[in-house]
Amino acid sequence: MQTLSSCSRVMVAAAAGFLLVAAPAHACTRCLHVFGDGAVIVGRSMDWVEDPGSEIWVFPRGMKRHGNAGPQSFEWASKHGSVGVSFYGAATACGMNEKGLVANLLYLAESDYGRPAAGRPNLSIGGWAQYVLDSFATVDEAVAALEKEPFTIVAPVLPNGEPGVGHLAISDPSGDSAIFEYLGGRLKIHHGRDYTVMTNSPPFDDQLALNAYWKGIGGDVMLPGTIRASDRFVRASFYIDAIPKTVTGTRAIASVFSVIRNASAPLGISTPGEPNVASTIWRTVHDQKDRVLYFDSATSPTVFWVPLEKVDFTANAPVKRLPLKGGETYSGDASGSFQPAAAFQFLPATPE
Repeated sequence: MQTLSSCSRVMVAAAAGFLLVAAPAHACTRCLHVFGDGAVIVGRSMDWVEDPGSEIWVFPRGMKRHGNAGPQSFEWASKHGSVGVSFYGAATACGMNEKGLVANLLYLAESDYGRPAAGRPNLSIGGWAQYVLDSFATVDEAVAALEKEPFTIVAPVLPNGEPGVGHLAISDPSGDSAIFEYLGGRLKIHHGRDYTVMTNSPPFDDQLALNAYWKGIGGDVMLPGTIRASDRFVRASFYIDAIPKTVTGTRAIASVFSVIRNASAPLGISTPGEPNVASTIWRTVHDQKDRVLYFDSATSPTVFWVPLEKVDFTANAPVKRLPLKGGETYSGDASGSFQPAAAFQFLPATPE
């Protein structure tokens, strides 16, 4: 394997230092591990400047969807039922469908989705992850469809005034994975089983280059320790690969939780001069083989879970919501605590 020269190491280290200073500090992490028994488990943290009022939703098959991006909005009907975690009651931040496909939307300040194109419908970014969950059973399916760019994503300002921009990671029960980013108005797709970790800025290619530098040093020698995206990418990459393949069952779930907690930020953290450094608000772990969503709130003493086999996804079944905004807490299997509710509308977007 080719190694970096001393000069290259210095240059990469200098670049890393620049990125640590310049990159916005909105913080989320996603990591995936394939275990020896075939279990595929993906975890993510939601780190944000305030509580985004997330709740968990059940969406059945056959739902009529509207992209909520003006008169030329993208429309579709859900082919697969899903369970998702909302963001400001206007977007799906992450979730899993009944086929075991998982989608995770993370903040990326450098995102540029381009201008709307004549004849192409528009989709609010709030519906991007949900469209994938509604429509595809595998990563291959999703990549084949999305690389054709069937819509233009429109990213309006979020309710707290922050830009509504992000990149998308998806995975399926085979362990296949893909990362979708829009940079300079162009879609970039990284597709393969090696793409197991994603954080925030800088864009994914730069993250991979920085991680290659740290691999040359070795995680058992030294790892970067801040809560910035580049450092979290390196730590998550090292620790997710260090999990023993022989771990199974609840130990496997706990192992992925331990990695995503290692990449989390303390609740209430603040840094002078850096108002965008964000606390971890919640974490999810998805067991893609057994189809179970685990949820861990930073303000709750317990982890709860939702086995998808206990959820009614049949067409015309009611949309349901698991209340969390009022400080509700659950322990163990929470599938019986969902309540019928009207589906939220995706974040309103106006194409320019």
